[in-house]
Amino acid sequence: MKLLLINPSNPLVAIVKVQESRWNRSRVWKPLGLMALAGLTPREWDTTIIDENLGTPDYGAMPLPDLVGITAFTSQANRAYEVAAHFRDRGVPVVMGGIHATMCLEEVQDHVDAVVTGEAEGVWPRVLDDVRRGRLQPRYEGGLAEMEAIPPARHDLLPPGYAFGAVQTTRGCPLNCSFCSVTAFNGAHFRMRPIDDVVEEFRLIKERRVLVVDDNLVGTRPAHISRAKNLFRALAKADLKKEWVGQVTINFADDEELLDLAVKAGCRGVFIGFESPTPDGLLEVRKKFNLRKNRNFRDSVRRIQSHGILVVGSFVLGLDVDEPGIGKRIAAAARQYGVDQLNVLYLTPLPGTRLWDQMKGQGRILLDRFPGDWKYYTLTFPVARFRHLTINAVREELLACHRAFYSIPHILLRVWSSWWGRRQPLISLVGNFSFRKNLRLSRGAFAEFKRHLGDRQGDSIGSGDLTPCHPADGG
Repeated sequence: MKLLLINPSNPLVAIVKVQESRWNRSRVWKPLGLMALAGLTPREWDTTIIDENLGTPDYGAMPLPDLVGITAFTSQANRAYEVAAHFRDRGVPVVMGGIHATMCLEEVQDHVDAVVTGEAEGVWPRVLDDVRRGRLQPRYEGGLAEMEAIPPARHDLLPPGYAFGAVQTTRGCPLNCSFCSVTAFNGAHFRMRPIDDVVEEFRLIKERRVLVVDDNLVGTRPAHISRAKNLFRALAKADLKKEWVGQVTINFADDEELLDLAVKAGCRGVFIGFESPTPDGLLEVRKKFNLRKNRNFRDSVRRIQSHGILVVGSFVLGLDVDEPGIGKRIAAAARQYGVDQLNVLYLTPLPGTRLWDQMKGQGRILLDRFPGDWKYYTLTFPVARFRHLTINAVREELLACHRAFYSIPHILLRVWSSWWGRRQPLISLVGNFSFRKNLRLSRGAFAEFKRHLGDRQGDSIGSGDLTPCHPADGG
């Protein structure tokens, strides 16, 4: 039997437009969830994975499969439904899973034959068996998977063309930030795969550079840190000649032994969520963890960088405490901290988060005609009403931030610092120019977004419903 697994694209997301910018090759990640499903699939199934981020095939010219599986983030939902309709019209059953299917079950059920909610490992064999027997059910509840039961992903099923391979070693996050759906989907308990399994999967990855997709690789508690050290020791002992980047919290900087072991294991860069340059902003998103110990972020970043590790800092723009000038303030904070790259995203209410419940209850979700409007929920469009900033104003704040941080002189200074500190200067160069290039690519998408809003409101941007949401409005 033939199984076709599809990762749908979103044409509004600039970073997947590899053809438009060669820099983006380093920022397109493999669809690890589909690769993991393929790893769970018996070999008697002829399994193919399509990642539309590398190009959309002519599905009509392909042999019809016996089953289509689709995964989707919220921003991919529209395209997922288009792909599902194509195959269902031809009599092929379609099953959809992932975070959007879990958070918007009733909507997704209108577009596919079966929905898998939660993590699929516990139910995927039953889905395949039901397909073989012609008794596919409309819903399968996956829940939370047993980490010991996760087999290696099928790293052999995707073509070359990615700059990074991908692997996952933990699931779940105890921080539970208000804007993040990780805790709702993967749980608050920090779950860890057996170290031997992780090392073996690293061996299977063809690429020399690897993205560790864990939402928080080292965790927050002493037991988590101890496990991370043991993982790094095992990777170093295996001597796989891999270099990797991962997501961590700022406590990564607090343990010199942890940093030493990470480097020996191949760590070359980390992504850290600073979220806001102000204590009030951190309290708003409930990222209290960053406020502990009266931390000096500049010193923490320097400790990480002193081990030759690049630091990418992430911030959220559009918080209720954010006022005019916040864009330059974020850029100044990022320069003060000394991060090698800066990633700034709009505050976006995603289904399943506390932020969604809050903004929906306050009538602050601006784009609310679903499923059509989901394509704008990429974190790169202002889809909500902000307290102190209009749509035009929040866009200008983002541009001001990027102009201040990604000016050519500042990029060259950071690359020189990376070279001097032996922190992957080539990766620093590619990353900085990729962000700069995508700022230009995003202008056309934002112009279309404004036209869409104008058509919706029948008025110019920045007036009527597009003004800031003041406390008197119920926000």
